[in-house]
Amino acid sequence: MRIKTFKTGGIHPEENKLSQGQPSALAALPRQVVLPLSQHIGAPAVPVVRKGDRVRVGTLVAEAGGVVSARLHSSVSGTVVRVDNVVDACGYSRPAIIIDADGDEWEPDIDRNDTLETLDAHPELTPERIVELVRAGGVAGMGGAGFPTAVKLTPPQGLVPECVIINAVECEPYITADHRLMLEHPKEIVQGLLLLMRAARVERGYIAIEDNKPDAVAVMINAARSYGGVEVVPLKTRYPQGGEKQLVEAVTGRQVPPPPAIPVSVGAIVQNVATAFAIYEAVMKRKPLVERYVTVSGKELASTSNLVVRLGTPVRQLIDSCGGLPVSDNKVLSGGPMMGKAIMNIDSPVVKTTNAVTVISGREARRRQPSPCIRCAKCVAACPMGLEPYLLAKLSSLSMWDRCESEDIVSCIECGSCQYTCPSWRPLLDNIRLGKQKVMGIIRGRAQRQ
Repeated sequence: MRIKTFKTGGIHPEENKLSQGQPSALAALPRQVVLPLSQHIGAPAVPVVRKGDRVRVGTLVAEAGGVVSARLHSSVSGTVVRVDNVVDACGYSRPAIIIDADGDEWEPDIDRNDTLETLDAHPELTPERIVELVRAGGVAGMGGAGFPTAVKLTPPQGLVPECVIINAVECEPYITADHRLMLEHPKEIVQGLLLLMRAARVERGYIAIEDNKPDAVAVMINAARSYGGVEVVPLKTRYPQGGEKQLVEAVTGRQVPPPPAIPVSVGAIVQNVATAFAIYEAVMKRKPLVERYVTVSGKELASTSNLVVRLGTPVRQLIDSCGGLPVSDNKVLSGGPMMGKAIMNIDSPVVKTTNAVTVISGREARRRQPSPCIRCAKCVAACPMGLEPYLLAKLSSLSMWDRCESEDIVSCIECGSCQYTCPSWRPLLDNIRLGKQKVMGIIRGRAQRQ
């Protein structure tokens, strides 16, 4: 079987898949959950509960706040304490629903039976009905971006999907949550893909997995073997292969043009493997998105874990379940070390996009002092988008926004490959992120004026 990959750039950081052999375990139920109203790209959800309301697991607590938005459901049974602003992982004050838990009573229409439901046994599930149930379940992209899935399944007019690609690459160091999910629920994932294919009205579906997970490749091939339109695609282990553009190129050979083009512009709808599982549960089991797989890992943690965690659970609780923070300099990340974001408040909650909590300790947690650029061009060779990171970072630091735009800074996928390879420890990604945000704001303002 030929091993595919993308063509431009890429690196292979130390994998550190410390929790790879750890079967998933149920995280302890929290005594209180905090459910931020914005756990997705787009408009925040709008609360439909008030202080004192009783809820069960799966009770709708917030309705979608717009076309690009997602519903929110209670992950515990208990009482709504308040709807108020809380400090999120990044240190910002955001609106959230706070619920005191007093048990684990579920909404009665949620099917908690492990019996596999197959699409061929449900001819009533039309494309429209599948999208409706996905929307009702509050499913949003669970690989990090958090784009509302029902919106992704209804692409802009004129863009016709030809295939669905399940992103099971998991190329970030440390993270193994998707790996464990595949080993433990392969048949449900395949059914989730089939639901996506029917919803998108396509005949081809791919499950893309890097070849450093041969057990997951074998399990998924076995689960998919009786479905003619589904293919498991092993990919070369290479970061950032989980990026949508790199994944589409690796699987189909097609390159997604620069923004505003998206994968469906070349016929592909990309969904994370955890999202496919959540779609299966939302459609077949009427179970809204109230929990997810989360890796908790770090070289100096007493233990590492793959946990099934209720949304709204404090990050601190997950770290404590692995022995607590090491006695060291620590940096806690939501996600992995390449694209994860630093968590400023570990009492902040797990949300729909939290696939990992990574604790970086010791020297690795401290930034090294940058030195002058030596023009080695390693950042250029590593960039998977074919950009010149050293130049973009310099232009951004000089506030040369027009030049940043002309040098295509908005095409940066913020993968961190440039900063990882820089021998001078230059803060390349930091500067590029700032410049990208500024340029995108300028572009939006220009479009509004027109």
